[in-house]
Amino acid sequence: MNLARPPRQRLKDIRPQQLLDAALTLFVEKGFAAARSEEVAHLAGVSKGTLYLYYPSKEELFKAVVRQNISKLIGEAGEIIAGFEGNTSELLLALFGVWWDRVADSSVGGLHKVVLAEVRNFPELAQFYADEVIVPAHDLFEGVIRRGIERGEFRPVDTGAVAHAVMAPMIFLMLHKHSFGACPIQGCDVDPRATLRAHADLMLNGLRARPGATA
Repeated sequence: MNLARPPRQRLKDIRPQQLLDAALTLFVEKGFAAARSEEVAHLAGVSKGTLYLYYPSKEELFKAVVRQNISKLIGEAGEIIAGFEGNTSELLLALFGVWWDRVADSSVGGLHKVVLAEVRNFPELAQFYADEVIVPAHDLFEGVIRRGIERGEFRPVDTGAVAHAVMAPMIFLMLHKHSFGACPIQGCDVDPRATLRAHADLMLNGLRARPGATA
């Protein structure tokens, strides 16, 4: 077993990720206001001074967590869309799958609950989240719907409204997982994968262009 300490440069590379992982855990578990910087540093195995070296404030740390875990994924989804050669129904299903695996079925999905719970107390962070996550995600799905219309696969619809309709059940599943889904409460069970399949079926059948139909 190699017990040698990693080189200094490697430690510098590792520490930011350790801090982001620890911050994600504590933000989702405690919320933004209750999570303390010293707790993040302790969980990451570094000093509080080291934390501030990388992230001067808790607000900057939260922004870095969002950018690393959600903004980055939205950018990757944009690349998937740009290079996708199949039909738009297949593209939407692919995006649902990526979203579920990378966000909703992980601790990352808890960030949305954190923002909704504390939006009135931290309006600047809420605006950041809107600019960094909500608006880009909406634009992404609106672009997919528009793609389907332009290719004749979907019927003409209000793309902005439909993008909201696409996203709403996905947001519900995230919130449920980190609220009722995290507690043994009878009558509140939700099968997220079955719900997502039903959502996809309703959405895609509702959007599909019908021969001979006019707008």
